Amino acid sequence: MFVVRSAILFSLSFSAIILLAWNGLAAEPVDIGTRRELFVDDLLIGQLNGTELKMHSPQLLRNRPLRPSGHYATVLQDGDLLRFYYRGDKVPGVHWRNGWGKYHENEVTLYAESNDQGLHWNKPNLGLFDIPEMPQGNVVMALSNDTFLTTHNFTPFIDTNPQTAKAQRYKALGGGRYPEANWGGWKSPDERAQLRDQYGPGGLKAFASADGIKWELMQREPVLNEDLGSFDSQNGAFWSEAEQQYVVYFRWFDQGRRAIRRSTSKNFLDWTKPVDMQANEPKEHLYTSGTQPYFRAPHIYIALPTRFQARKGAITDIAFMATRPGSDRYHRHFKEAFIRPGLGERGWGNRANYITYNVVQTSPTEMSMFMYGGGQYVLRLDGFISIHASYETGEFTTKPLQFAGNQLELNYSTSGAGRMRVELQDESGTPLPGFSLEDCDEIYGDHIARIVTWKEQSDLSKLIGKTVRLRFVMNESDLYSIRFPTSKK
Repeated sequence: MFVVRSAILFSLSFSAIILLAWNGLAAEPVDIGTRRELFVDDLLIGQLNGTELKMHSPQLLRNRPLRPSGHYATVLQDGDLLRFYYRGDKVPGVHWRNGWGKYHENEVTLYAESNDQGLHWNKPNLGLFDIPEMPQGNVVMALSNDTFLTTHNFTPFIDTNPQTAKAQRYKALGGGRYPEANWGGWKSPDERAQLRDQYGPGGLKAFASADGIKWELMQREPVLNEDLGSFDSQNGAFWSEAEQQYVVYFRWFDQGRRAIRRSTSKNFLDWTKPVDMQANEPKEHLYTSGTQPYFRAPHIYIALPTRFQARKGAITDIAFMATRPGSDRYHRHFKEAFIRPGLGERGWGNRANYITYNVVQTSPTEMSMFMYGGGQYVLRLDGFISIHASYETGEFTTKPLQFAGNQLELNYSTSGAGRMRVELQDESGTPLPGFSLEDCDEIYGDHIARIVTWKEQSDLSKLIGKTVRLRFVMNESDLYSIRFPTSKK
C-alpha cells in the first residue's frame, strides 16, 4: 500500500511541477526523468536562433482499400489488433429535421477490426442484435431505453488503470442532451417531453466490457448530467497515468461557440465539476476536441479538434493543440489547419472532416490518423512539430532541465547536406567538459531513436540529477523529440 501511495504522490508531484514549468511559473529546472518530450508546447523551448518551430502536414495515403466509415469513430490499438467503432444508421438518410427522436432511434454503433495495421478491415458477424437493415451483424450497440443517444457518439477506450477489474477492461462514454423546449426542430410541443418520459434524462452514460464487444451499462443514471454540456459530439475519456485518475474532454457551448470542458473521476462514475478549457480563438467553433494521451509520451495530451465553419457551409478541418495533465488551457504553436479538406469536392461538404479518435502506430516508424470518409493520414512517430533549421546553420537551446537516464536519444531527420551537433552546458551556458560541441560526433541521417555520442562515448551517468541545458547547432535538420533513456547493459 505504501508503494502504491508513494507512486501516486510522485505522479501528482511530477504533474504539478511540469504544469508550473509549462506556465512559466517554476523557478526550478524541469525534471524530465527518462520521459520522452516533444516540442508541442513551450516546456523545454529556451532560445531559437536561426531555427524555428515547424508543423508537419500528415500525408494522405492514396489508393487504399475501402475502410468502414461513420461519424464519431474510435480506433483502439489492442496489441496487434486495431478495433474500430463507428456510428451507423439502420436506414440511411434519416435526418433530424424529419423528427429528432426518429433520427436518434435510427442510430447504431458498428464494429470492425484489422490485424494488418489498418490496411484491411473485417466486419465480424457478432450475433448480438437481429437488425434486418444490418445483415452484416457487426452491431455492438443498438437502441434500448438505456442506450438512446449513446449510439450517437459511443466512444470506448482501453482502461489501463492497474486496479481495474478484468470484466471492465474496456470502458466507454456516450450520450447527449435534449434540445431546449423552444427549439425549432421539434415536430410538436409534446415531442421533447414524450422522449424524456420514454428514455430518461440526457447526459453521458458509462459502459464497461470485458472483451470490447459485449457492453454493459455501469449505472442507469448519467454520470455527467445534460446541464453540464451539449455532448452532441465525440466525448473522449481515458485513464491518465500521469494524473492517476480518469479524464474526459467534452463539448459545451460557451457564449454561442462550440467549446471544450474537462472533468475527472477516480472511479469513472463520480465526476468533478467541469473546468472550461481555454482553447478557442475569437469566434472559433471547435466541434470535437480529440484530446488524448500521446501513446509514446502519455504525460502529454495531444488534441486534434474539428474546426467548424458555421457560416461557410459547415466546412470542417482539423487543428492541432496540446495540453498537460491538470491544465485548463491548450497550447497552440500554430493556429492554422493541421489537416486541410484537400483536393476534390468530397472534403468540402457539410461536416466532411473528422479525425477518428486516437492516433495509432501502424509501422515501426509511422503513426496513422483515420479520417471520416475513409482517408488515412500518416506521419512519422513524434512528427507533429519540430525544431527546424533550414539551409543556414542555426541554434536551439533548451531551458534548464534535469534527467534520470544515462544516454541522450534523439528523433531527428536531416537532408544529405544537413548536420546536427549537441552540446551539454551548465545553467550559465558554459560547455561541460567532454560534452562540448567539438566533442560531439556529427549527427546526420534520419532516425526515430539515435543515441548521441561525444568522442564515441554516450554515458551521461555523472550528469544524472544535475541541471543542464542542451544546445543544438544544426542545418537542414528537424528535431522531433528528445529523451534520456537508461541503457541496457
